[in-house]
Amino acid sequence: MLSRHDDPIAAIATAPGRGAVGIVRVSGKGLGPLVQALCGRPLKAREASYLPFRDASGEPIDQGLALFFPAPHSYTGEDVLELQAHGGPVVLQLLLARCLQAAAEQDGAQARLPHLRLAEPGEFTQRAFLNHKIDLAQAEAIADLIDASTEAAARSAGRSLSGVFSREIHTLRDALIHLRMLVEATLDFPEEDIDFLQQADARGQLARLQAQLASVMARAHQGALLREGIKVVIAGQPNAGKSSLLNALAGAELAIVTPIAGTTRDVVSQTIQIDGVPLHVVDTAGLRDTALPEVDVVEKIGIERAWGQIEAADAVLFLHDLTRHTDAAYSAADAELAASLAQRLPAHTPVLHLWNKADTSATHAPADGLTISAKAGTGLQALRAELLRIAGWQSAPEGVFIARERHLRALRAVDEHLQQAQAQIDARVPALDLLAEELRLAQNALNTITGEFGADDLLGVIFSQFCIGK
Repeated sequence: MLSRHDDPIAAIATAPGRGAVGIVRVSGKGLGPLVQALCGRPLKAREASYLPFRDASGEPIDQGLALFFPAPHSYTGEDVLELQAHGGPVVLQLLLARCLQAAAEQDGAQARLPHLRLAEPGEFTQRAFLNHKIDLAQAEAIADLIDASTEAAARSAGRSLSGVFSREIHTLRDALIHLRMLVEATLDFPEEDIDFLQQADARGQLARLQAQLASVMARAHQGALLREGIKVVIAGQPNAGKSSLLNALAGAELAIVTPIAGTTRDVVSQTIQIDGVPLHVVDTAGLRDTALPEVDVVEKIGIERAWGQIEAADAVLFLHDLTRHTDAAYSAADAELAASLAQRLPAHTPVLHLWNKADTSATHAPADGLTISAKAGTGLQALRAELLRIAGWQSAPEGVFIARERHLRALRAVDEHLQQAQAQIDARVPALDLLAEELRLAQNALNTITGEFGADDLLGVIFSQFCIGK
């Protein structure tokens, strides 16, 4: 896609399906002849004109608004033409076909707009990035704003799109560049015999950089939670109340609930929101010994799938039946499940013990978990708060911006390089060449976030995830 970014492009810029209004967008250099052919006259810049859209024979396709944005004052930084028509799929396809046809028609001895082609996914936004209208973090924020599943995620994506995240990265980068400049100067002029570490306050500058980076990382982590959420899997023996808990958290009857063991045979999932954070909650089949004669083939498959979901979880809710807590066989089976969870789960995956059916049991729950009643709603608020704690969410910190996993990886890389730089400064005989290299690597990691030195393959992956009209 990058090799053809000088070609003019066209696409339907609104979502598939019927709607009140649909938009066909064209972007490229020198769209004046195409505007004349499609609209019958030149258009005033950034002024809507109501006119008929005609086919090659002069028959009207539709009537609507045409807007022309001359370069560089447009979304892409190129000339942009937008045709706003009625939002029927056939009408928009006819308009798009007419754009391509008009571009190929002769205007004198040449085609009006040679090489006009259909846009690839994300290509309009990619051109905005390549033409320096936005940086890479802002480009990603556009897709995140479109995909936002919660109000908090949408607001955070809006902050990133407005440049809040990018300004934080640029501030870090500028401080890094200043520190690098001092180190490089000392390396270039060793005869000056300047005590660099003291006179330039290198330690103080680096300490302030690390503190600033920690603040950015904390808010980026919150932004990643708003975008991605976490996967929470409910596990436990049959009839512990897993499906009832899913229904209670979701506020809807999503899973069938009966007193018959093995009712849940397959995975049931639902995304819920707690303080704007999406949690992907998964209900699974009750876990028990598949060698038992009452466990049929279908339930065995359900149990296998349950373990697959558990092993891929970000957090596990281990549900216990408080009414059976004093039953020796039940407690032994719970202990076996706990051992299996400890063996199968990564060490960093938290397991929260929930003691369910508190409304029908006089038994006191152990102190290592939460006492709840999925049926009566007791303890669910405390559970929601604990889930947010497990996720790492801080109560709506001011200035949260949307972030992606690649941003977090880049920031972690910066942190590692700054730690190595700190080690060099603290050494008895600091190696300034190694210090300079660590600072350079830290700056390169920061640059990958905003795209100053992004590789073509990275850009291709990012923009290919956009919709066609963006």
